Amino acid sequence: MNLTPADTTPAWCPGCGNYPILKTINQALDECGIDPHRIVLVSGIGQAAKLPHYVDNPVNVFNGLHGRALPVATGIKLANHELTVIVTSGDGDMYGEGGNHFIHAIRRNVSLKVFVHNNQVYALTKGQASPTSEMGFVTKIQSHGVTSSPFNPLATAIMEDAAFVARSFSGDQEHLKKMMLDAIAVQTGFCLLDILQPCVTFNKLNTFRWYKDRVRKIDDSHDAHDGRAALDLAFQWGDTIPIGVLYRGKRKGLESQIGALKKGPLVKQVERENDQ
Repeated sequence: MNLTPADTTPAWCPGCGNYPILKTINQALDECGIDPHRIVLVSGIGQAAKLPHYVDNPVNVFNGLHGRALPVATGIKLANHELTVIVTSGDGDMYGEGGNHFIHAIRRNVSLKVFVHNNQVYALTKGQASPTSEMGFVTKIQSHGVTSSPFNPLATAIMEDAAFVARSFSGDQEHLKKMMLDAIAVQTGFCLLDILQPCVTFNKLNTFRWYKDRVRKIDDSHDAHDGRAALDLAFQWGDTIPIGVLYRGKRKGLESQIGALKKGPLVKQVERENDQ
């Protein structure tokens, strides 16, 4: 059973960037044209990972362990590759605890839609620096400022030739919905949508206004099949932060490379065997 907003209240701070992401994913699920029973939302642990429990669309939900959303999502996709599997996760859950799974899921090119709420901080555990926190970012733990360079998930996904690599901003819901629908529409391969969002409680640097002053939509002249141009956009961070589709790869998804799946989804093969 999936709880709806009528059944429970989101455990997020007022003004959290998760709220517009939740609203937008509800709209995208309604508009994508896929029957709810053919969609699975998978998450790990964290503030962002609570989202599947708050959607008002009756899709399937699996909430797993911290950093382990991708292995579960991979298993679901391989058991029934006719399902649309969407992973919703935070920057800590996906790029920190789940960083190893992130890299290899892209390398394998599993056909997953991965939506990452990137607020550049661990919000659930009260404000530690995350893998995407900026150099010098001061927290209660990193009292002298972050000394590790931030992880660049977009560049990593482009270098590994993911099927779809995009960025959006929770403060532009129309753009965010388009990016979600574009990712869902991709037929094969790993899709990453990195979503910039403010954490109003623990990140006083990357605020809503900070993002609003910097995000710029990628020009229509950009060739998303040009890896070098995509990497240039992925490394732009400062006065201008590009949002939109950075890259589109051409590799086939993992499912099409596995001979056992050519007979159909594994779950249906098991059903046929049981009927004999």
